[in-house]
Amino acid sequence: MSDLRELYQQVILDHYKKPRNFQRLDGANRHAEGHNPLCGDQIAVYLQMDGDTIKEISFQGAGCAISQSAASLMTTVLKGKTKAEAEELFAKFHAMVTGDGHGADPMELGKLAVFCGVSEFPVRVKCASLPWHTMRAALEGKDEAVSTE
Repeated sequence: MSDLRELYQQVILDHYKKPRNFQRLDGANRHAEGHNPLCGDQIAVYLQMDGDTIKEISFQGAGCAISQSAASLMTTVLKGKTKAEAEELFAKFHAMVTGDGHGADPMELGKLAVFCGVSEFPVRVKCASLPWHTMRAALEGKDEAVSTE
């Protein structure tokens, strides 16, 4: 299991050092901002929706390796998904990182499974889930900033 954990750490660090989709999205028709006062994480999520489908998604922000890599991986997974599929992935991801999976298999989440160890570190749960909560606020068109407080 330590080899798997090491691989997961490498993937997280790779997405932190070279984040995917890290840019302001020109043509975004949805946007939300979020912050985690405890850790200092800040994130902005941009969506270009085509009907009910996430045509494009990007983010900008600053913070710890967990929050930034979670945002990077989230954007790679959600592009092309419908709002319903994004909500389902959010629910599964959130259950996994909070340890409230009730037997949910992290492997159902594909590459997002790299965050399965986050549940062992409760202070990091907010870091990993901040991008997802911010994305949901963007999907719903909410104007107020998301906070993990």
